[in-house]
Amino acid sequence: MWKERFAIRYGTLAHTAGRLPLKTLTAELATYGIDFVQLALSKAIADIDLSTGKLSPGLANYIGEHFERAGIRIGVLGCYIDPIHPDPVIRRAEIDRFKEHLRYARHFGAPMVATESGGLTTFKPFDAERYETIGWDIFKATVQELAEEAEKWGVFLALEGVSTHTLSTPEKMRRILDEVPSSAIGVVLDPCNLIGTDVDLQDQIIDQSFELFGDRIILAHLKDIYAEGGQIRHGKSGNGLFHTARFLEKLEACKPMIDVSLEEITGGEIKETVELLNSLRK
Repeated sequence: MWKERFAIRYGTLAHTAGRLPLKTLTAELATYGIDFVQLALSKAIADIDLSTGKLSPGLANYIGEHFERAGIRIGVLGCYIDPIHPDPVIRRAEIDRFKEHLRYARHFGAPMVATESGGLTTFKPFDAERYETIGWDIFKATVQELAEEAEKWGVFLALEGVSTHTLSTPEKMRRILDEVPSSAIGVVLDPCNLIGTDVDLQDQIIDQSFELFGDRIILAHLKDIYAEGGQIRHGKSGNGLFHTARFLEKLEACKPMIDVSLEEITGGEIKETVELLNSLRK
C-alpha cells in the first residue's frame, strides 16, 4: 500500500534577504520557494521601529499578514539574547526583550521564540575555577523565568546548543531539560554548531542528541562544515564534511514534517540547495 511521505519543510533566516522594508522583504523572500522563515525582527525589517516596548497585537498581526500574503509562514521568532550576560542590568533588559517576544509570538503566527545560551567562558575572568558553575546557575535561572512566561502564552522557548556555549554538549541540553522540567521548552538542533571542531565525532554527537532529547526537537538548522587551511568554517549545506543525508534521515524519522532553517546561504542558492537535499534523501 502506498504511504504518504511527510517531508521535511525548508526555510531560512528572513534577513538572508537583507534588512529591508517589510513589503520589499516579503516580496523578495517569496521568490525563494521556501515554506517558512525564522524572523529576527530588527535584523530583517528596516522600516518599522521594533525596539523593546513597541510590539502590540496589531503590529504583530500586521507583520504576520504580510508574510501570509507572500505565502510564507513565520515558523519561529529569533530573539538571540545573551541569557547569562555578566552585567545584570543588561541581562535584565535582554530577558525583558525576550519575554515581550514570547507574549506576542502567536500574533505573528509563530509557535516559538529561539535563543542560544551564552558563552561557556563568560565568567572565567571573574572566577577561573567556578566559571562554568556560575554561568550554569545564571542560565538556569533565566530559563526558569522564560519558561514560565512561555507557558503563560502557549508558545515554546526554543533553546539552541553550541559547542562553545553554556549548552555545549548534548548532555548539557538534557540536563537543562531535566532541571527545568517545563513542557514549554523545546530544542533547536543545529548539528554543525554542536559539533564545532570535533568533525570526526559528528555521528556520535548527532546520535547522542537524538537519544537524549530527540522527542524535544522543534526546529532544526542546517548548514555544512568545510576545512580550509587547518581551520573549520561553516557554509551552505550539501557539499562539505557534514554527513547531511544521514542527519536528514534521522531527523525525518524522528520528527516528520519538521521545519529546517537553511543557514550560511544566499537567497539565490536556496532552490538548488533544497533540490540537492531532496536528492540526498531519495
